[in-house]
Amino acid sequence: MKQNNHSKSNLTRLLQYIAVKHKTELIVVAICILLSVAAGLVGNMFVQVIIDDYILGMISTGENRFGGLLRFLILLAVVYTVGVFGTWMYNRRMAIVAQSVLKNIRDDLFSNMQRLPIRFFDTHTHGDVMSVYTNDTDTMRQLIAQSLPMLFSSAFNIVLTFCVMIHYSLWLTLLVTVITVVMLLVSSGILRVSSSYMKKQQANIGRLNGYIEEMLNGQKVVKVFCHEEETKKTFEEMNEVVFSHAVKAGRASMILMPVMSAFGNLEYLVVAVLGGLMALSGSGSFAFTIGTLVAYLGLIRQFSSSITQTAQQMNSVVLGLAGAGRVFELMDQEPEADDGYVTLVRAKNENGEWVETKSQDGTWVWKHPHHDGSLTYTKVEGNVVFDHVDFSYDGKHVVLHDVSLYAKPGQKIAFVGHTGAGKTTITNLINRFYDLADGKIRYDGININKIRKPDLRRSMSVILQDVNLFTGTILDNIRYGKLDATDEECIEAARLSGADTFITRLPQGYHT
Repeated sequence: MKQNNHSKSNLTRLLQYIAVKHKTELIVVAICILLSVAAGLVGNMFVQVIIDDYILGMISTGENRFGGLLRFLILLAVVYTVGVFGTWMYNRRMAIVAQSVLKNIRDDLFSNMQRLPIRFFDTHTHGDVMSVYTNDTDTMRQLIAQSLPMLFSSAFNIVLTFCVMIHYSLWLTLLVTVITVVMLLVSSGILRVSSSYMKKQQANIGRLNGYIEEMLNGQKVVKVFCHEEETKKTFEEMNEVVFSHAVKAGRASMILMPVMSAFGNLEYLVVAVLGGLMALSGSGSFAFTIGTLVAYLGLIRQFSSSITQTAQQMNSVVLGLAGAGRVFELMDQEPEADDGYVTLVRAKNENGEWVETKSQDGTWVWKHPHHDGSLTYTKVEGNVVFDHVDFSYDGKHVVLHDVSLYAKPGQKIAFVGHTGAGKTTITNLINRFYDLADGKIRYDGININKIRKPDLRRSMSVILQDVNLFTGTILDNIRYGKLDATDEECIEAARLSGADTFITRLPQGYHT
């Protein structure tokens, strides 16, 4: 029950994304769907008139009605052309809407991801997160571009066709309804089975992608320790799980179509036999004309095919909603909290007063807002104090306990210890990548919790032990810390760090 409510919530949120910026397109799509459905219904009704009034009329009376027949055929061609245009138009518009919606979702997803705490990325594999952007969004594309318009088209078709069928014969329609109810009960049972495996399939694909990403990053380590066979075995086991769920889901969905087709053929057969008998009777309340029988059989095909299409699309709907669930789950992750109010700005001392400046030559100063609206500026000295700090990554196992230390301005301090002693943890706490369990960290006497995180991190220089090169040139990567830096400034920074010698030996130098 919780899963069903969750699916409804995901569908509601997805429809909100569609409706917010695409109301006009949705109105156009609805009109085109109605045109497409109406064209099929009107075509069937025209067939009845053509057979009864023209073909059988000419056979029974010998009159020449080819002129009227030709006009009806031309009109029928126009009706079907309008239907084809409506189908083409709503499919085209929904394809555009789908891409636009996915763009907005990806924008929101990526924007929210930039606000997530480091803790999230420590507990989620990168491959699993990437699977949300690729695999799960693709299932949503199929849902929006194909399944939803097909479902709405089928729904319109079922309702309108059912009304026309009642107009032609109430009793035959009641019989068709009974067969349809049985068909829906059987198909819903099959869908429940396939949907459960599809949800598991999506989750396991994410885990498999996470494992692949880990192995790509750690390929050197795998080879150094000759761990290829063990890695291959683990991958095959995870891939087997994905394969198993995909096969079970596919098996259930493959059963669905033959079952639906069998029921559709049964409806057609029953109506053909009973309708033929009614046409042969020629009188009474159950009487049918040949044209009416042909038109009704066409409506049966249209009715059963719409139900079959609906059942067929439900697999894509379930898969798309499973993907949407993973997308919205990532989107709903709590962003990194920041309750700091003390900011760090660059300023210049003019006549004994600090004046803010955007120049990189300015001095870092603390900017304290006061309740009365006034501001106080204090030059950054660089005193760092750990005061009885406790920290745990998971809230259970204490990594740092009652740690106290200090660093005065200008001091150089090295942390030495075995792996897992807490060296990296301390540097993470200095940047406030994590919050403390207990104790205080102070900069120039200011509690770290009172300092805005972006300002704190912007004013620090950090060289990480993990190297990341982003797409672009070497100059682009050097410029990452100062986007408005000139090429000369980037080259000077490389010289100061000792990187210039090997960069200049690369094929395109700084433009490699």
